[in-house]
Amino acid sequence: MKSNVVFTETFSLYDEPFTTADMIAEYAGVNRSSITRSIREHKQSLEKFGTLRFKNDELKENKSVNSKRGRPFKNYMLNEEQATLLITFLQNTPKVIDFKIELVRQFYAMKTELLQRQLVRTSGKAGRREMTDAIKESSVLSDKWYVYSNFTKLLYKTALGYDVSKLREARRVNKKATPLDFLNKAELDALNKRQNQITTLIDLGMDYQTIKDVLSNQGVIYQTTLKIPEKARN
Repeated sequence: MKSNVVFTETFSLYDEPFTTADMIAEYAGVNRSSITRSIREHKQSLEKFGTLRFKNDELKENKSVNSKRGRPFKNYMLNEEQATLLITFLQNTPKVIDFKIELVRQFYAMKTELLQRQLVRTSGKAGRREMTDAIKESSVLSDKWYVYSNFTKLLYKTALGYDVSKLREARRVNKKATPLDFLNKAELDALNKRQNQITTLIDLGMDYQTIKDVLSNQGVIYQTTLKIPEKARN
C-alpha cells in the first residue's frame, strides 16, 4: 500500500493524526456502510478515547469529470486509539491484516515526524532569544524594533526562500497563528541554523545591510518543501 491513510487536519505540529472511516473501508476491503454501522454500534467505547469527530463528504457513484455532486455522508475521523479499537472488530482477512499493519506503521511515522518537529521547534526558541538579545545589545543597530522586524524577514527569506506572508498563504495559516508551528523538520533546522548565523554576525559588529548582503549571497540553506500558490508568486 503506497497511499496515505493517516492525516492531520492542517500542517501544524500540534495536530492529532487521524484516519477516516472511508480509508478503512477502502483499504481493508470492507463495505463503507458496514464500517459506519460498526462505528455507531461501538460509539460509546470509541469515545472513551476522545470525541468521535466526522466531516461531511460526498459520495459519487460516477467519478467522471462531468459527474454531478454526490450524496452527502458522514466520514468519521478516528484518532489512533479509536482506529485501533475499531479494526479489532473486523474479520482478519489477509487484506484487513495488511491494512492493520500499514495503519500502525503510518500512525507511528506521523507521530515521530510531529515529535521531531516539536523538538526542533523547542530547541529553536533558545536561538531566537539569542538573536533578539544580540540585537538589543548591539551598539551598531539602532531603532531596535524596526531592525528586529527586518531581521525576521531576512531570516525567513534567506533560510526558506520565502517571507512570512507567503509562508502563511502557502500553509493556509491565519495571521494570528505562529508560522513556526507549520514548518517541517528540515525547514525548522534551516531556520535555526540561519538564526545562529545572524546572531554571530551581529555580535561581530555588522550592520543590517552588511548582514543582508552576506546572507543573500549564500542562498537557501536547504531545499524547502514549501509550495506557493501561483497568485502568491506575483
